[in-house]
Amino acid sequence: QVQLVESGGGLVQPGGSLRLSCAASGSIFSINSMAWYRQAPGNQRELVASSFNDGSTWYTGSVRGRSTISRDNAKNTVSLQMNSLKPEDTAVYYCNVVIKERLGSQVRNYWGQGTQVTVSS
Repeated sequence: QVQLVESGGGLVQPGGSLRLSCAASGSIFSINSMAWYRQAPGNQRELVASSFNDGSTWYTGSVRGRSTISRDNAKNTVSLQMNSLKPEDTAVYYCNVVIKERLGSQVRNYWGQGTQVTVSS
């Protein structure tokens, strides 16, 4: 009923920047939260940044100060601007959205397909 489409990943040099975007579409009544996770090979999937409806945000310590999560409520999109990228930022990044659906008023958690971010010279 709900589809998440991610974009913006790619190969960047250390110190470079990327903007990841995630668009939600489908049977959406409201969005409770939007977030970005990442998973590097051999590592656990970790929460990178979260955006809540009260305007608050949260960042993991390794990206705090050089990343910004933002949301366009009218378009049901969330973005993650990442600056001063480091090799350790290399991972597959996943969008996660908690949505209250119109059909059945169910609250469900959805994942994007993942987008690869590679930071290398």
